[in-house]
Amino acid sequence: MNQALDQSHGRYEEIFSAVEAPFAFVDLAAMWSNAEEMLGRAGAKPVRVASKSLRCRALLDRILKYDERFAGLMTYTLPETLWLAEHGFEDLLLAYPTTDATALGDLAMRSIANPADAPIVMVDCAEHLDMIQSVLGTTAAPVRVCIDIDASWWALGGRVKVGPKRSPIHTMDQAVALAKEIERRPQIELAALMSYEGQIAGVGDRPPGRRLRGAAIGFMQRRSAAELAKRRAAIVTAIREFADLPIVNGGGTGSLELTGAEDAVTEVTAGSGFYAPSLFDYYSRFSLAPAAGFALPIVRKPTRGVATALGGGYLASGGGDAARLPVPWLPPGLKLDSEEGAGEVQTPLLGPPAAELTVGDRVYFRHAKAGELCERFDALHLVEGDEIVDVVPTYRGEGQTFL
Repeated sequence: MNQALDQSHGRYEEIFSAVEAPFAFVDLAAMWSNAEEMLGRAGAKPVRVASKSLRCRALLDRILKYDERFAGLMTYTLPETLWLAEHGFEDLLLAYPTTDATALGDLAMRSIANPADAPIVMVDCAEHLDMIQSVLGTTAAPVRVCIDIDASWWALGGRVKVGPKRSPIHTMDQAVALAKEIERRPQIELAALMSYEGQIAGVGDRPPGRRLRGAAIGFMQRRSAAELAKRRAAIVTAIREFADLPIVNGGGTGSLELTGAEDAVTEVTAGSGFYAPSLFDYYSRFSLAPAAGFALPIVRKPTRGVATALGGGYLASGGGDAARLPVPWLPPGLKLDSEEGAGEVQTPLLGPPAAELTVGDRVYFRHAKAGELCERFDALHLVEGDEIVDVVPTYRGEGQTFL
């Protein structure tokens, strides 16, 4: 393993010899390998690409052109969705509800101009419908919406909720009631149903050095997947008795083969798997190649055994545990200092290679969650073979910071 990492380190050092750190990069060969792996696990289902995990228009465009099975985008804010639509992206499904009245007004105008291809917005309560309707005026073009179904698993007889705290719509009766409320409103059209099983798709079942916890996670995921498949199928069947439901979306990178096998699901979603950040190292069902990272310069040597990098405090959102920290990657054998971690302006590094590093050297890191890397860097250096083939702007590089 270390020999392979040593070779990767040497390769990147040669490729980036003329690039000043800090910088971020994507290795296209690894990304396309991950793309093929995800398509294989999705089976016959098309894969909607999660824009929040990539946050780079150039890469979104490349992925959608790579294979026709990558179809459409799942977006994360309405302003981002409309911005992507202005740049020619189609088949857009907004994954989170919005309270942005200005953006909803812009969406209403786009629905008038092209109702069949206007973005679909997420709802999970009547208040969302009221907000949408309040900005529509007298337009005859309906705004298309998607119902977000709670995908969490209620364990221990319903006493413990396991999964993301998203939608209040959990049961078939609740879903049918909201769908019928949508049907009563002529300016709103039900176009899709979505459920994100984060407790399966976003939680690895092979935590390092914790076999018992991994077994418990695996048990939870199997039980949760079985319960959700049955409940999701019942909801879809019930709604289709009185309404069209062309899109039933589910899953994520970590659950493609499970969600994709459900007959009720028409498409799955993936995004993080293209970059394969460090949180995706801990799954037993699949293996991805690290495809994205960032480089920092060594600017200090406080002692012989410590090398201090400039910046590096690119912590991922979430529960705040150690798994959210960036991971020193190359040269292999480096580790974060337990007292300082990854810092806003400096990151001390320990381990045998630290003694050999000198001021001016570079170290390479992997980030924990996919798209958040692009909130720190304005460009991605795209690597193919042994050269940089392009430098493309991230959302930040285009002056866009949606969240």
